[in-house]
Amino acid sequence: MKKKYINELVLSETVDDVFLLKEKTLVRKKDGEYFLSMVLVDKTGIINAVAWDHVERLKSEIAAGGFVRVKGSVGEYKASRQISVRDMEPVSSEEICCEDFMPATRRNVQQMLERLKKISETIETVHYRKLMTLFWQDDGFVDRFKLAPAAKKMHHAYLGGLLEHTLSLALLAERVVDHYGGIDRDLLLTGVMLHDIGKVKEFEYERSIEYSDEGRLISHIVIGIDMIEKKINQIEAFPEKASILLKHLIVSHHGSRELGSPQPPMTLEAVMLHYLDEIDSKVNGIREFMESNGTDGDWTPYHKLLERYFYKGK
Repeated sequence: MKKKYINELVLSETVDDVFLLKEKTLVRKKDGEYFLSMVLVDKTGIINAVAWDHVERLKSEIAAGGFVRVKGSVGEYKASRQISVRDMEPVSSEEICCEDFMPATRRNVQQMLERLKKISETIETVHYRKLMTLFWQDDGFVDRFKLAPAAKKMHHAYLGGLLEHTLSLALLAERVVDHYGGIDRDLLLTGVMLHDIGKVKEFEYERSIEYSDEGRLISHIVIGIDMIEKKINQIEAFPEKASILLKHLIVSHHGSRELGSPQPPMTLEAVMLHYLDEIDSKVNGIREFMESNGTDGDWTPYHKLLERYFYKGK
């Protein structure tokens, strides 16, 4: 059993605890000697680790993707905490409580699902409502949808994250849609609920969040379109135009080809979905970054991907 989680570790603290070894890299120093650079994980986040001693033994005995007991101390490198490892040994998964290692939403999953279903019941357009009903009646889909993360790193990167993100977007869409004229509310809500469903297959999330082979080779956008098409084929006389407009929301929600969308948003509903998705993912991702990089002072460490520091306030 774990004694302390990563988000509780402080500088100069002695460590003797169990982690999931997410990554392990053999690095050569300038003097020709080698050390191990590692990434350790538990449900509260990640921390880098480095082993300068016993490198040959650890390289052969310890495999990435397994659980390890780490002995060492917490130091600092480039303004982030880092564990200097004195020794490390593998731990059998039978000795592990997996809930200690997989981050999960803090919210009630069943309550979020029921609230999302209630929103879908307000869809008046018959074919869109039938489509959502088919998804909610698919127990296999629902089971994975309740567990799936929304991303590997950037936002909602935890069990239940996809459901939490989707509900958040649906609530945002309900608040914004009446502010503008000419928006097809039912199309937008259906697109919001289905825009990321391919992530139930894009990721594997039994032990850690990783891309599946299908996810790497095809992507969640293509997977999602296929899932929607199969459900649409079960609905008699589903309008072709409605199918095309809905699929456009899915293929364009990343906003540009450079960011992975085959097409940019070309309808008002697609534009709205893209920007609502951007708002929710960015706010959640930045909040997670702030919480997982608990440094003293009013500013976070430098966020490499977003290329800035973030002000936390007092």
